[in-house]
Amino acid sequence: MDNYKSLLVDIEQYVATVTLNRPEIRNAFNDETIAELTEVFTVLGADDTVRVIVLAAAGKAFCAGADLNWMRAMADYSYEENLADADKLAQMLKTIYECPKPTVAAIQGDVYAGGMGLVAVCDVAIAVKVANFCLSEVRLGLAPATISPYVIRALGARASQRYFLSAEVFDAKKARQLGFIHERVNEDELDNTVAALCAKW
Repeated sequence: MDNYKSLLVDIEQYVATVTLNRPEIRNAFNDETIAELTEVFTVLGADDTVRVIVLAAAGKAFCAGADLNWMRAMADYSYEENLADADKLAQMLKTIYECPKPTVAAIQGDVYAGGMGLVAVCDVAIAVKVANFCLSEVRLGLAPATISPYVIRALGARASQRYFLSAEVFDAKKARQLGFIHERVNEDELDNTVAALCAKW
C-alpha cells in the first residue's frame, strides 16, 4: 500500500497508521486525497491483519481543510461537477465513520475546517495540548455543510451553532470540555498514548 501520493500507510502489530502527508500545505485535502482516503479505509476495514486504524498527520498541522488551489478550481465547476465533488467528500467521511475497525485520530497540530470533519468521523480523538481547532468556513462565505452532521454529533448542537457561525479558534482544553476530543496530552506523550489505546484492541 505504498502507491498513494498524499498518504503514508503502515501496518504494524495489527495497527494500521494512515498519515496525511502534505505538510507543505498543512495537510489540506483535494480530490486526490479524498479518493485515497476513501480507498485506504475501505481496504483496511476489510483487512483481517488490521484491528485498529490510526489517522495521523505529518508536519505541524493535522489538517487545514480543503486545498485552496482545489477550491479555486472548483469555482469554475458546473453545478453538476460541484455536486459530484461534494458527494465524493461525503462518501469519504461516511467510509471512515462506518469503518468496521476502531478508528483513532492522533492530532499533533491544528485542525481547521474540513479537518474537523476528519476528526469527527473517527471513533476516538486524542490531541496535543497545543492544538487549535476552528470551523473557519464562514470566513470564506461557506457553510460547513458536508461535515456538519458528524461535527454536530461530536461537538454538540449548541457548541456547533456557535462555532459554525463565529469561526472562533478554540484550544484543546475547550475541545476536551466540549467532548470533541477524548484526551489532551503533551506533545511527547501523543505516540505512547495512542499506542496504549490501540493495544486495547
